[in-house]
Amino acid sequence: MTGTLVLAGTPIGDIADAPPRLAAELAGADVIAAEDTRRLRRLTQALDVQLSGRVVSYFEGNESARTPELVEALTGGARVLLVTDAGMPSVSDPGYRLVAAAVEKDIRVTAVPGPSAVLTALALSGLPVDRFCFEGFLPRKAGERLSRLREAEGERRTMVFFEAPHRLDDTLAAMAEVFGDQRRAAVCRELTKTYEEIRRGPLGELAAWAAEGVRGEITVVVEGAPEKGAEDLDADELVRRVLVREEAGERRKEAIAAVAAHAGLPKREVFDAVVAAKNATRRAP
Repeated sequence: MTGTLVLAGTPIGDIADAPPRLAAELAGADVIAAEDTRRLRRLTQALDVQLSGRVVSYFEGNESARTPELVEALTGGARVLLVTDAGMPSVSDPGYRLVAAAVEKDIRVTAVPGPSAVLTALALSGLPVDRFCFEGFLPRKAGERLSRLREAEGERRTMVFFEAPHRLDDTLAAMAEVFGDQRRAAVCRELTKTYEEIRRGPLGELAAWAAEGVRGEITVVVEGAPEKGAEDLDADELVRRVLVREEAGERRKEAIAAVAAHAGLPKREVFDAVVAAKNATRRAP
């Protein structure tokens, strides 16, 4: 008989949030694959758990190479427990490759539900939660980041992002540029930890706040695009959208066509707005 792969959610901050089943699974697993074995050691000490199984590292750098070894253990009947530094494995953490490989071999995959930064931030944001999407980490390079955000410009669902603290100000500024500086958002910092902070407000205000420097683990929640009819988009907004696309690398012709299609307007109307704005800039003293 084949074994079982168990994805175990771990606390994102407060160790008291560990699900009761986690300790039992840690103690009974034949193999524990951990993103960071040192953090695993601290976790087991906090939970007063003695490990009887073999511990191996499983992180971004060795995920591809380690997966076949773990699948072999599963095929041989082992119960393999996968834990990451915080939250649920495979959600912006190692795990997807192993799950896909196990499914392909018809190996049972189950989970120990646990804390999730995505859902916790979403619930605390004060933004609509009936429909949402998780966007993970944005690209580090400015052009690629703008391009990705531009793809989400018309997304109606609430969006959840992860971000590193040293890139937060640039990311929020890019979001304000693409989505508009009045789009509502929430920056959730150090969730469930001692210095937890939820900062809510328009993207423009949040970008200015983040420019002073922010520390800790960051999750950003952004309101989805409002339902707008063509009559709600003035010439300035149309021009702004074209400029954002141009800055992300699109040629002006393609940018105008995309903005017109999204707004449900003739391309000529958007083109005329861009030309008028360009002429106004030339005439300005």
